[in-house]
This record gives sequence, structure tokens and C-alpha cells, in this order.
Amino acid sequence: MKAPGSFWIVVSACATSLLVPPGASAQAPATQDTSQAQVATANAQLRSYLEQAAEAMHKGDLAAAAANLRRALAIDPHSLAALNNLGIVLAREGKPAEAIPLYQEALKVRPGDAATKRNLAVAYFKAQRYRSGWNLLQPMAVAYPTDFQILDLSGLCLFALDRYREAAEYLERANQADPSDLETLDILGKAYLRMKDYKALTGVFARIMKLNPNSATAHIMMGTAYDQMSNRADAIKEYQAAEQADPNFMGVHSGLGYLYWRQGDTELAEKEMLAELQHFPNDPVANCILGQILLNNTQLEEAESRFRAAINANPRYGEALFGLGKTEIARSRPAAAIEPLRKAVALDPNYAEAHFVLGTALRQAGRVAEGKREQKISLALQGKKAGGAD
Repeated sequence: MKAPGSFWIVVSACATSLLVPPGASAQAPATQDTSQAQVATANAQLRSYLEQAAEAMHKGDLAAAAANLRRALAIDPHSLAALNNLGIVLAREGKPAEAIPLYQEALKVRPGDAATKRNLAVAYFKAQRYRSGWNLLQPMAVAYPTDFQILDLSGLCLFALDRYREAAEYLERANQADPSDLETLDILGKAYLRMKDYKALTGVFARIMKLNPNSATAHIMMGTAYDQMSNRADAIKEYQAAEQADPNFMGVHSGLGYLYWRQGDTELAEKEMLAELQHFPNDPVANCILGQILLNNTQLEEAESRFRAAINANPRYGEALFGLGKTEIARSRPAAAIEPLRKAVALDPNYAEAHFVLGTALRQAGRVAEGKREQKISLALQGKKAGGAD
């Protein structure tokens, strides 16, 4: 999605005129003249604040823009320009939730205003209120069937709602409206990947390659698809192409290293994980796989450090929790292994191996009955899995 720019901004150099209070016409001429002068002064001040805010927004001085827009709203709380632009400023400051009520108020002033609806849709998306965003965008997509921003944002909201087929339909239309937008193609490809529609994904990949033959993200996407199709050789080739295209791209080394690790190339896997951590020291996958390698080499203290780094980056990383539990058992600290292993099985109750190792930790810690229960769960899960395979 393109970052909202001038297209989204509602800047008015001329403020909406303030109404003369009811009954003003019945006042004495001198009083009426004074009232009109006050209104004219207020209008001029309002216009000045809006112009100063517009200039500050153009310069990127969001704090000054916000201050002037708040001053404008103090004069006229219903100024469409002030409401919209303050919402835009707040969204740019990373406060989209605070922008939403401003846009909603602006729509009360001018119901159906297309620019305000667009701004509100962007705010909903940035505030992760995807359903609200989609509900607003759906009729707009009917009214503006070739509008790139509306179609693109509709696709993004639907993707975030896990409605990948519908997302792909809108993103395809957005791509027709602007075939050169790489971000749209990237999300479109990811939608097809989630749907496991590899034929459509290959078509998107070809479109991206025409625009940018060195797209690391596109090669990673295809590598992931090949891996899902159990074609590890081509998956590795795509990740190698991504690494060549952009060796600093987040996840390219850890993704390639993970493929090496799964096929037993420990030395190459370790090399790639270390390369990832040079750029991104907190990467959970790289730390976890390195932990596994170190654990297998009985470098237990170093393994524990890597697993804990992975968990700090992602507390819900089941594999890292499992690895930490195994490391604690290997260090003859079964009591310390119980907590991470319990978290691992809580995240995935069907994690048979984690249940078994948790049972081992409990038994070694003297909690034999609990340990036997966990290992029975493990055996039952393994039996169920084996039965399903048959």
C-alpha cells in the first residue's frame, strides 16, 4: 500500500465561514457591526491557522501542524479541513486510533465526503480495525470500481482478516489500475501463497520479475512455495537468489539457513544464521536454530543463551521454548525445564514430543505421577497421528 500522501490530504486555504449567532439581525447597528467584525476576525484567524498547518505539514513539522490545527478547531470545532488534517497528522505520528474520531466528526459535518472516508479507512487499517475498514471500503469500491487506493486498501483489509480469496480479487483489480505497484503485487502473491494457489503465485512472480528482477521478497515468496511443495532444491535456489539480490534483507539468511538445517547441512545452516544475526541480532528463527545446533554439539550454556534470545524476541515461539526445556534437562536442571515446556504444550496441545519431554522433566524433578500423565498424552497423540497417516 502506498503511504498516504497529498492525495489523502484535505487542505483548505479558505476556512468555512462562521455563522452569525441567531438574533444578531435584531441588535442595534453598532452592536451588529461589532459582531460582524468579531466574526471576520475569527474567520481570518482560522484561515491563518489552517494555512500555517498546511505549510508545517508540507515541511514535515507534525508538532507545529497539530498545534495550529487544534487552534483552528478551538475557533470552529466543525472545520472539515482542520478535522481531516489533524487526523492525518495523528496518523503520521503513529496515533491512528486518535485520528478515527476526528474523521467520524468530519463525516457528521459533511456526510458522504469521499476524501474523509478514505482518510478514515486508512486510519482503521493502521489501527488494525480491519473489519471496520472493510465495512467502510466495500461500498466505496462499488462507487469507485477503478480507484487504485480503494481497491488496494480493500485487499489489504481482507488479507488481514484472513479472507485471502476475496483479498486476491481486489488486489488483482488494484494491479490492473496500477500495474507498476510492487507492494500490491507482493501482498497479492502472499494471498495466493496462503491459498496454496501456486499457479497463480507463479504468474504474480513473473509480473514482479518484469518490474524488478532483483526482488528479494519475490524470490523468498517462491522459495516458500517450493518448500511447501516439498521441492527443497528449488526452494534453496530461490533463497540463494534472494540472498544475491539483497544480502541485507530481513529473513533471507535465516530462511536459507533453515532449509540447510532441515536437510542436515549443519555447517551451512550455522553460517547463514550467524550472517542473519549480524544484521538482526534479535531474529528469533536464527537464534533458535543456532540453539538447536549448539544443543546437538553439547554446547549447553551457549544453546540456552540462544533459546532465551529467541523467546525474548517472540515469547510464543514454541520451538524455542521446547529447545530451552531440553537444554535445561541436559544441564541436569529438570525443575527449570518444566515452565518452558508447559508453555510449549499450552501453545500447541498436539505437540507430542514436548509432552513427552515435559513428562521426563517432571519425573526427574520427583513429580512422577504428573510425568507419567504427560507421557501418556504424548503416546496417545503419536498413536493418533500414526492412525491418521494410515
